[in-house]
Formats: sequence, C-alpha cells, structure tokens
Amino acid sequence: MEAVVPHEITTELTQILANLVLGDNKIRSNAEQAVNDRLAQTPDLYLLALAQFSITADTEVMRSFSLVLLRRLLFRAAPGQQPREGRLTLYDQLPAHALTTLERLLLHSLSHEPLDAVRRKTVDTVCDLANNSMSRGRPWHALQAQTFSMTQTGEAGFRECAYRLFSGCPNLVMDLQTDAVLTVFRKGLQDSQSVEVRLAALRASVSYLTACDQHQLSQSLSLLYPMLDTLPSLPNIHLKSFLSSLTPLCSSHPSLFVPHMNALLSFLRGLIMPNVDSGPTPTVAKPFPGTSSSFTFPPGGSDSRTPGDSNEGTEDEEKELVRKAALEFMVSLTEAKPTLVKRSEGWTAAMVRASLEGMGELPDDTLDSWLEADPSEDAQDENYPHVYEQSLDRVACALGGKAVLPPAFQYIPSMLANYDWRLRHAGLMAIAAIAEGTSKVMQMELGKVVDLVTPMFKDAHPRVRYAACQCVGQLCTDLEEIIQDRYHKQLFAALIPTLEAPEPRVHSHAAAALINFCEGVEHDTLVPYLDPIVERLLKMLNPGAEDGKVVKGYVQEQAITTLAMVADASQATFAKHYTSIMPLLLNVLRNANSSDHYKLRAKAMECAGLIAIAVGRNVFRADANTLIELLIKIQNSPVDPSDTMLPTFLIATWAKICQALGTEFEPFLPVVMPPLLNAASAKADVSVYDNEDDVSEMREGWETISMDGQVVGIRTSTIDEKCQAFDTLVVYCATLNGRFAPYLTQSLELSLPALKFYFHDGVREAASRLIPLLFSCGKHSGTLTSQMVAASFLQLIHSMRAETDPSFLSSLYKALGDGLRVVGIPALTPDLQAALIEATKHQLQTLADKRKRRAESPEDDREELALLEEVEEFALEDMEKLLKMLDGQHPLLVAVSSVRDLGFNQWDSEEERDSDG
Repeated sequence: MEAVVPHEITTELTQILANLVLGDNKIRSNAEQAVNDRLAQTPDLYLLALAQFSITADTEVMRSFSLVLLRRLLFRAAPGQQPREGRLTLYDQLPAHALTTLERLLLHSLSHEPLDAVRRKTVDTVCDLANNSMSRGRPWHALQAQTFSMTQTGEAGFRECAYRLFSGCPNLVMDLQTDAVLTVFRKGLQDSQSVEVRLAALRASVSYLTACDQHQLSQSLSLLYPMLDTLPSLPNIHLKSFLSSLTPLCSSHPSLFVPHMNALLSFLRGLIMPNVDSGPTPTVAKPFPGTSSSFTFPPGGSDSRTPGDSNEGTEDEEKELVRKAALEFMVSLTEAKPTLVKRSEGWTAAMVRASLEGMGELPDDTLDSWLEADPSEDAQDENYPHVYEQSLDRVACALGGKAVLPPAFQYIPSMLANYDWRLRHAGLMAIAAIAEGTSKVMQMELGKVVDLVTPMFKDAHPRVRYAACQCVGQLCTDLEEIIQDRYHKQLFAALIPTLEAPEPRVHSHAAAALINFCEGVEHDTLVPYLDPIVERLLKMLNPGAEDGKVVKGYVQEQAITTLAMVADASQATFAKHYTSIMPLLLNVLRNANSSDHYKLRAKAMECAGLIAIAVGRNVFRADANTLIELLIKIQNSPVDPSDTMLPTFLIATWAKICQALGTEFEPFLPVVMPPLLNAASAKADVSVYDNEDDVSEMREGWETISMDGQVVGIRTSTIDEKCQAFDTLVVYCATLNGRFAPYLTQSLELSLPALKFYFHDGVREAASRLIPLLFSCGKHSGTLTSQMVAASFLQLIHSMRAETDPSFLSSLYKALGDGLRVVGIPALTPDLQAALIEATKHQLQTLADKRKRRAESPEDDREELALLEEVEEFALEDMEKLLKMLDGQHPLLVAVSSVRDLGFNQWDSEEERDSDG
C-alpha cells in the first residue's frame, strides 16, 4: 500500500515508537514528550503515520503497539483546551480527508493483517473509531460492508474478527433488516470449524440483543435457540467463556430466557453439582471428603467436555471455573427476575444445594496456618470458597425467605451434625449468609435456628467455633433487636465462655460477635452480663497473661473495640469498671508509638472517648486532662504517612471528649479547631480519565464515578476525612452552642458551598445540619448578622431549586425550617420567600412528572419504585411542614397533596409486605 505520510515522518515515528517500548525510564519519558509535542503541532500527520505503521511495521510487537497507541491517542483530550470548553479530542481536530484516509488504512489492516493477535488489536481500534464516529453523526458504510464480507471468508480468524466487530460496535447492524442480521449471527453461532468464531458470534448476539429496541427485540427472540445450542458440546476449557459471555444478558434482558428455563436447568444443574447425586443431602453425597467424580451431561451421553489426555489437575481446575460460571449465570438471572425463578420448579433448590456443596469444600490441612494468621490480613484464607457463600447470600436477598429457607434447611441440620468439620463450618456460614435476605421469615422460626447454632460453640474444631461466632454476629445484625430481645440468655451463655477459648482467633471473634450483639441490645438486658463480659475482655487485653504467652496484637485491638461498644451500650452502669480500664487505655496511648501498634493506639483512643461519654463528666473529669495531654502530644508528633488511621480517629476522639465534657471542653477549641477546619476545607482530589482503560492504573484508595460522560477518579480518604470533619463541627456546635462563636464565621463559610459538594452525600448532609446550629450559636453569642442569615437562606434555596436527590431535598427543607425556628419567620425577606416558593413549585412539578412516568412502569419494578416514593414522601413531608410555618393555609399545600396522590401504595398491608420474606 502506498505511503500516506512523508518518509521523514515515518522514520521519526519509527524511532519514537522504538524508544517508547524500551525499559529505560528516561528514554521512554523523552519519547512520550516527543509524541505529545508532535500531536500538539500536526495531529493528523502523526495519527495517520501510526495507522500506516500498523500495516508496514516488520514485527508483530510494533504493529500491535502502534494500534494500541492509536486507539489511546485518538480520543484523548486535545492539547490546549480550556476546562469549560467542552471536551474536544484529537479526533475532533482531524479534517475530513484525514478521517477518510485513517478509515481506509484501518480497513486495510483488518483485511490484510496475517496474524490473529494483531488483527484483534485492529478490531479494538476500529470499534472505538466506529462508535465515536457514529456518535458524532459520521457513518462508516465501508466498515459495515467489509465486516459482512469477512463473515463469508474461508479463514476462521477473519470470521472471528467480523463477529468481534459486531460485538464491539452493534450499531453496524442496528439499521439493517432483522432477518438478515439474524441469518448472519446464526451462521456464526453454528460455525462447525472454529469454537472462537462461535464465541465471537455469541458475544455479538449478546451485544445486538442488548442494543435492540423493543420492536427489534420481539423479532429476534428466535436467536436465543442457536445461542444456547452453542453450550452442550463444548469442552470445559471453552464452556466458562461462553457462559460468562451470556451472563450479562441475564441481567439486562432476563425475560428472553423465559421459554428456556427448563432446558437451562437440566443443563446447568449438571455443571454446578460436580459430584454424583447419591442422596438427599451433602452429608450423603460426600461420604468420603476429598473424593470426586464427574457429572455427565446430557444424561446417558458421552462426556464430550472431557479431553481424554488432559492433565487431571488442569481438568479439575477447568471444571471448577465452569461450575462457578454456571452458578453466576443462574444467580444473575435470579437477581434480575426473581418472579421467573420462583415459577421455575427446581431452579432455587439447585442453586441453594450447589452453594452449600461449594461452601463445604475447604482444604482440610490448613488449621495450623489458619490459627497463626492475623485475621485483619487473612480474614478468610485464599482457599475459602467465597463465591459459593456470596451466591447463597445473593439468592436469599433476591428471592426471600419463603423460597430459600425450605431448600436450605433441608440440608443445613444434617450438615451441622456431620462428622466432617468442613460441612459443620459450611452449615453455620450458610445460616449467616442467608440471614439478611430471609430475615422476615426466619424470625418466625428463630428459636429453632438458635437451638441449632448454640451447641456448635462447644464443637471440637476451632474453625467451627469461629463459624458459630460469625453466624451469631450476623444474625444479631440481620435480625437486630429481635434476636437480642428473645434469645439473649442462650446467646450470652454461648458467647461469654467462648471469650476464654484457647485459640486467639476464636476468642477474638467471639468478642467481635459481642459488638454486633450490643448494637441491638437494650441497656437492662445487657447489665446483668456486664461483669463477666468485662472481666474476660480485660484478660484478653492485659499482656500479663497467666500462661506467660504474649497476647496477639489483633486480640488486644478487638478487646478494646468490644469494651468500647459494651461501654456505649451500658452507659452509666459501666462506671464501676472505669478504674480498671481507663488506666490501661492511657498506658496504651503513652507507649503504643511504633508502627505495628498504630491500630491498637487508634482503637484505644476510640474506646477512651466512648467510655468517657458512657460514664459522664463527673467520673471522667479526673482523667480528662491526662487524656487530652496525650492526644495533644500525639497530634503534634511528626506524621507517619503509613499511619492512615490516625487523622480519622483523632478527630473522632476529640468529638467524643467534647460530648463527655460538655461546655468544659471550650478551652481546648484552639487546639482542635485548626486541623479540623483544615480537614473540612479540603478540596476533592480528582483525576479525570480519558478512557476506561486508564482506570485500571488507578491507585489504591481511589474510586471512580461517571460524570458528564467522563470517568472521574476520586481519592476517598480525603473526602471521608472532610465528611468526618463536618460531622465533628456539628458535635462541637451542638454541644457548646454560644461558646463556639469564635469559629462561627469560618464554619458558615465552609458549610454553604458544602451543600453542593456532590462527591460525598455525607458532607452535604452534615453541612445542612450545621447551618441551623450555627444560627443558634450566633443568636446566643450575639454574633449572628442579618447578612449571614440572608446568605445562608439564599444558598439553601438555590440548592433546593437544583437538587435532584429527594433524600437530600428533604434535608434542605428541614435545615431551612430549623433555621427559621431560631431566627424567626421575618428573617425570610419577601425576595427570599418568593425564591423559596418558586423552588418549591419546580420541585413539586418534577416529582409529579416522575410519578406520572412511573405509573407506566412494568409490574416487576413496583417494589423498587415504592422505595423511591417512600424517600420522596420524606421530602414532601418536610416541604409541607415548612409551608405550614409560613402560612397554615398556604396555597401550595394543595399541590403537595396532589403530588402525594399521584404515588401508589405498593402494599395493601404490613402483613402482605412481610409475606414474601
């Protein structure tokens, strides 16, 4: 093919590319700068040179590299853009003739590249170019024609790439006759020569069906038959990929599978149950743990999925991957359309049985290493069957107790009685996994569940006792208050002795379970058990143990955390133990300065703060100055970047001490406020990524969100600290009221813009709570000005007008109402009142439009929509309260009632709400 760029450009680019792939950082950095410089000056020449190089380069590596680089550069932000100009890319700067040449070069690479690996890189680049071109209104008819032509070629590699193109750019076929498209896809799905072609055709079919409108979809239902027919004859090495490719369709279009449920169950059940079904329970099905046998499908046929000469270990690994992929397919379909699965007999039972089987497949020879491991680094070892436990949890949340509890408890009791510790362990973890999703039904049989679980605390195997702690802790969370109220005697009788278990991992986990228990326990229920609990926790905490062994760090950390929670739950009653515990905590804060004790120090701070609140200022006052001096010393010490917990725990502990001391905390404000205001004023640390490929290079501690069509990375630690700082300002201002006056202006200046800090809802919520508290502070101290009030009301009203989240809209109305109660209705000037009414009218119209649209939603969405309307109801209530404050007969009150009437009642009664568990 003749050259499209001057020879000197090609020569220069060849050298730049060669330098880019070198290991020398300096050379590579210079090459990257050279690329940026050339693209800033003549982007069309160098992009075309890259495309040409992808055809003419001698080596596979350089042709592939030029295609990858071209793909990354084409839609990178153009140099020299102003941030508010709208996002232009290098592609947008190319003249029409350059785009035509670029398309021609890539089509040539597509049709002439001899190596499959390089051709796939061409496909990726072509798909990006085609999708972005079409979104800008530039069709690519030549690509459409060439792709259809490639499906007819005799070479499997080219046919595969054709279907890869359809998969990556479904718009190539969306405007064509449906029958023609289905014919081409069926041909690929039935390709007898190449499994790669069939896989690419399957992915293309999934992309097509996902992109179809309702009319096209109704004409394309028959495509599911050849798609599913690709599965039965596949060897395990390929079956996982096919199942994983189909799974997204389960989530996006579950109704497509309705006619196929029986056939799918017959096929998938054989994949998710790897052992011969010898009996009704996992107990019988696996009489000899560690042995396995293959499941043949279709029944009576030869197992074409098992290569005769393959290595047995590899074969087992492939089977396991297939098993997980098949289960994921079933669970995804279940989550997407629970009503379909409930109507399909045997589907739920198969998933539950398979998950229980998988959960029992722990390695049997790892006890010593498990006992020695630090649970914070190895909460469950890498061989733990997370997938099966998570699948059971997801199924329970999707289907509820009526569907899941009967098949689960068909097996769980016999698992708990099994001689194999792994099945006993699995039975307990299974109860923990299903508790959340089945809680409404489980509470009716909770006594039987407790009777099954509590004897397991005396099991001979430590991992079973650990699982019993996990199970009870989870039940206390998912059935909070119910289990604590009804069964506290049985649970305390099991948990308290386990605090003295000989294994650190077990007694530490019993202490952790107590935290969950205390979160839902009544004060009077806890008090009789306080002495034995504290006595045992102190034994865990004190290194001078009777047997002379050094107490493990994670045990001390857990003991301190549990003591804090017990103190919080027992409040003033905890005072009798104060003198035993506070000196120990102060000792930790004095001495735990090395990096391996940072977590212990942080937990000691938290515990000291919670105990101070629990016992009250009169008991705490004697140690208050000592604790404060230690905290000041820690705060002023050189910062160790590796101690990521310190800033968070320090801010939180200061807040707790303020709550404990009340107004006596005022003298310490000059110490605590500068770092707090600094944290509250932090800007979001944000990175904008040119494309999703860059996201994989993100650093730890960052999260991504999609915003205005771009991928935005946010450093979470910074905004979490900012949120905590605002929460602490709320505590200080509420506790000190007028005494907080020196910081009123700064706090208000931070709070008003924070109402629009969209990166963290917690920051916005705290800011909305803080504003009326600052009004009260200013009123009591005589420092509040009319300008402050007007500016605050104006910002609240502007935020109301723009807010799209009904939950925060409710908070804004509440903040304005609370502010008016402090400063009086006259502070809302006529102009502000007019702006408020206009904002309220806008929100009422928005809510009315949303509710009208929802009335047309399918029946399956009603539960989710009812939850949305419940959130909106809070906004309407707070809106109504504010309007009544202004005028008991305000005309907009009728509009509020009208919008409310547009909603629907999802449940006729609370009993019906509970009936599905």
